Amino acid sequence: LVKTCQTSIPLFVFFCYSTCTLLQNVAINGMATQSSLNSSFGAPQKAIDGDRNHALTSGSCIQTNEQADPWWMVDLQRTYKIAAVIIGNREGTENNLHGGEIWISSSKDNNSTGRFRATEGRFVGVFLPGTRRVLSLCEVEVYSVDDGKDTFPTPNVALRGEAAQSSTLSFAAAFKAIDGRRNSFYTKGSCSHTAEGETSPWWRVDLLRTFIITSIKVTNRGDCCAERLDGAEIRIGKSLHNNGNDNPRCATISHIRPGKTLTIHCDNGMMEGRYVNMVIPGNGKTLTLCEVEVYATPKGIAITDWITHSETNHLTFVHSLYFFFFCFNC
Repeated sequence: LVKTCQTSIPLFVFFCYSTCTLLQNVAINGMATQSSLNSSFGAPQKAIDGDRNHALTSGSCIQTNEQADPWWMVDLQRTYKIAAVIIGNREGTENNLHGGEIWISSSKDNNSTGRFRATEGRFVGVFLPGTRRVLSLCEVEVYSVDDGKDTFPTPNVALRGEAAQSSTLSFAAAFKAIDGRRNSFYTKGSCSHTAEGETSPWWRVDLLRTFIITSIKVTNRGDCCAERLDGAEIRIGKSLHNNGNDNPRCATISHIRPGKTLTIHCDNGMMEGRYVNMVIPGNGKTLTLCEVEVYATPKGIAITDWITHSETNHLTFVHSLYFFFFCFNC
């Protein structure tokens, strides 16, 4: 079985730890099948069309009929050493994949995983055990690595953090900014929001241990007021003095377009810290964040050990539209 974590990355991506390598989504060129075909949805190939749109009406999702043990599978056309799998869930059905399993095999009829640091296989399947189950998928991405490379993804460690903020407007609690969703419309309930017109409003995620932080991704509100985030400072450190807002500055956000996600690298390179703060200095400010992602490696422990001992074997992260699976020591 595979180990799980969550994040969202493009179809081509650099994964860096001690070295870097380019991972390619090899599912794009595969051939897909599934246990049954719901005539209201697209063919199995829709789940590997490169379109991450998770809306049912997009025409890019697949769904089986209600049945026992539904499954979907892609034939990669040849054997690959697989480092990661990303599953795109359908919007509004987050619990649908609970308990699902990922199978990687060299044979179409042999649901078994190899014993490799990165699992080798030609067939990758999503299996949903149980009676009267319906399997919905909006995208499946399978990332391979070159032989001889010992590299692993840098995870979004904010997903397992604890968030706080200077104040809260209505239902927009601090944890909404680390729920794994980049939905930028405030009314969808996935953005954090402080009270309006504060002095130096702030938001903070406690990563629960010290990390070496390589990059941060911030998603701005899309339906209103994108300019509010202009001038926001990102601060990283180990101190909670002044709620963490006195920690060293990583970078300042000049502007993020409405609904867009900006990747930020600290001005002076990677930084070490447990707390990541967003603060907007000045009077009459309002801080809204629709997602904050912190990509980092744990200090003092190999990333492979940290993920291996921290994660589970099934699709148990049910509150995110994307599920990210690492394969190693399988």
